[in-house]
Amino acid sequence: MKMFKKITLLSALFSTGLIMPSLISVLPNVNLATAYADSETKTKRVPALREKVYSQLARAQKLADDGQVTEGLAALDSVKERASSMNSYEVAMMHNFYGFIYYNENQLDKAIESFQAVIKQEAIPESLRLSTTFSLAQLAMANNDFNLTLRFLDEWSAATPQAPKSNFYILKAQAQYQLKMYNDAIDNINSAINIVESEGDLPKENWLVLQRAIYYSLGQHKNVVKVLEKMVNLYDKPQYWIQLGGMYGEVGADKKQLATFETAKQRGFIKSKSDYMQLAQVYLMNSLPYKAAEILDKGIKAKVVEDNAKNLTFIAEAFVQAREDKKSLPYFIAATEKVEHGNLDQRLAEIYLNLEKYEEAADYARMALNKGELNFESNAYVALGMAQFNLQNFDASILAFEQAEKHKKSANLAKQWIKYVKREKVNAETLKQALL
Repeated sequence: MKMFKKITLLSALFSTGLIMPSLISVLPNVNLATAYADSETKTKRVPALREKVYSQLARAQKLADDGQVTEGLAALDSVKERASSMNSYEVAMMHNFYGFIYYNENQLDKAIESFQAVIKQEAIPESLRLSTTFSLAQLAMANNDFNLTLRFLDEWSAATPQAPKSNFYILKAQAQYQLKMYNDAIDNINSAINIVESEGDLPKENWLVLQRAIYYSLGQHKNVVKVLEKMVNLYDKPQYWIQLGGMYGEVGADKKQLATFETAKQRGFIKSKSDYMQLAQVYLMNSLPYKAAEILDKGIKAKVVEDNAKNLTFIAEAFVQAREDKKSLPYFIAATEKVEHGNLDQRLAEIYLNLEKYEEAADYARMALNKGELNFESNAYVALGMAQFNLQNFDASILAFEQAEKHKKSANLAKQWIKYVKREKVNAETLKQALL
């Protein structure tokens, strides 16, 4: 979580209401506690912050603000030594100064401890108690203590007569999300967003990011889509278009998925490896194999997608699906050089058969068998048998089909081919004799 910017002790006191901006010009000649007490309800008496104590705290403040943190803390320590002679309000202010120094030094544990000491004091302004309690919740969140965050928020909520504002619900939702309390978290994030939208304002971007994450954790993908649609409309960022496209696929809105990815592509949002891979898959699922091959090839040429056997094979197979067998060849050939097994050589044999290039088909079938580790060895023998038959190498063809016959998967097909090849061999020999 982002920390707040470094603040001076006086500006921190402005934020809590301890020092009114209108009084700053007359400090230190004003009784701060009396000035504050005038704005408090008359039902609670707050003791005075004496000039002697204030001047010592102000000295510690100046040292800290000037970068002399050790000296500033030492000055506060000297005040603390006389804490027994101080009233509860002065003690609270002392701990308040400790807290802000530790906070500015990013010593969150000590800052939390100091601010807790503030609210332990009885006779302090109620607004100080409330603001400090809420600040403690924020500090606990920054310190990744999510249970403590919720505890302080509950204490604050129980003590205030006012309805919580959006920042309360956001902080609670963040802590609950981290604790995987997703059902509670979604109620609170929705409350925060409803508050600002009812006031005619827009929710902050990171609120919608959190809302989307919670809905996703709950498995409510349709609600994730709704949030992403809002994020696209409000913020129009590339990653939200890509995420929306992906989620359309999750909910079965294939046409919307394709349209969203097409828009992202046209606007130049396809940049990362996952973007290229997702778009290629979307094209393939929407029966656009040529586009699938083109986009992944573009990703490889842009050096965003790896030039590996898997991706090259994807491109090659996509071209085959698009009935562009010739275009598939260089990708299959490049892929064969990146693997030890013969499966891709076998595919090349099959492609060359389709292209009626029988010498090449026979060569790659043999290479596939030589390399081995084939998923379907019988297919390589069938391809070799067909290639040899078309080259009128009948005996070699029969030998290949006899090997294919040994595999259960191709046994029936191989038997039929053996009969056919033997018959064609006889016909060819008969014709040859007739021509002598």
